[in-house]
Amino acid sequence: MTSRERVLAALNHEEPDRVPMDLGGFQTGIHLDAYRALIDHLGIREELRTLDPVQQLAVPSEKVLRRFHIDVRYITARAPAGFDGGIRRNVRDGRLWHDLQDEFGVVWSMPDDQGLYMDISRHPLARAGISDLEKYPFPDGSDCSRFTGLKDRALLMRGEESFALSSGICGVTYEICWYLRGLERWFMDMVENSEFCEALIDRVCHYWVDWLTGFLAEVGDLLDIIMIGDDLSGQDGPLFSPAFYRRVVKPRQRRVVDTIKSHSAAKIWYHTCGSCLEFIPDLLDNGIDILNPVQISARNMNPEALKKRFGKNLVFWGGGIDAQHLLPFESPERVRREVRTNVRALMPGGGYVFCNCHNIQAGVPPENIVALYDSAYESGFY
Repeated sequence: MTSRERVLAALNHEEPDRVPMDLGGFQTGIHLDAYRALIDHLGIREELRTLDPVQQLAVPSEKVLRRFHIDVRYITARAPAGFDGGIRRNVRDGRLWHDLQDEFGVVWSMPDDQGLYMDISRHPLARAGISDLEKYPFPDGSDCSRFTGLKDRALLMRGEESFALSSGICGVTYEICWYLRGLERWFMDMVENSEFCEALIDRVCHYWVDWLTGFLAEVGDLLDIIMIGDDLSGQDGPLFSPAFYRRVVKPRQRRVVDTIKSHSAAKIWYHTCGSCLEFIPDLLDNGIDILNPVQISARNMNPEALKKRFGKNLVFWGGGIDAQHLLPFESPERVRREVRTNVRALMPGGGYVFCNCHNIQAGVPPENIVALYDSAYESGFY
């Protein structure tokens, strides 16, 4: 099978020749430090490129992707014309910081002496009232300059070889609200100021509907997967009230999904970390096809149980290994054993794409990364 045929078979709950593999997305990626160590280990000399400065993710080279039999490639839009998303170097309290302001006005910062990832240092709507939302300069999702050249790039990627083609992460409807507001303040708003929450999430939803309409007008017929997501859960269960989710968040996410479905036949991939068992029926009800990252270290996220309960209707994309306790700290042989167990639990009947549970972080030994992907490849033949 070609890579695209393999992925499409898995997404349609059919058994391909082997389990498809993914590496290099915004939630299936690899930290710059881990990638540097990996290519040194493999004897590959190349210039590092940054995919995402906030998460400090690398762009894996084609040589690395082929080494690990990766079946997916990514196509992403650019920032709109005139937007300066460059990183600024500023000194605060005697410490050098790298600061980035995104399109929504949220500022992300990383100390120069840490270099692991960026955290939010400014929530621009932290003190806003509902009347302030009308005056706030939300970005224009319909600005077509962000899609200039997108179709040509997608056609080139589609034409060179038959890889499955995915969008980057988009449709982040709920999380951007707390980026703007601040997590603690947003959590209080959900309890005591629901009107503000609904007004803000409507503005963010409107942005994504416009953005997706323009994006999919260019490449909707060329994509196989469209990635959306909002983290709904933590290690032990929901991060906030499921009742609030069903009343406020779910209908706005449904608008995003409906927009996608009206412009593309691509499968819809949803990202939420944590113990998300409570929300899986809602995601299926909303039209989601794929769940990522399948955080098997979280409560109630056992691969065999998930496959048994939801495997006929939901594709699992991830779940390769416990990325919190095993991948960074155990031996390569232990990594291989765990990967074999998880692949065999999730692969029957198709409906499975292999990758780590979320991004490979700094400090993961390169030997373990090699073991992760080599074991999945060796164990994944039907």
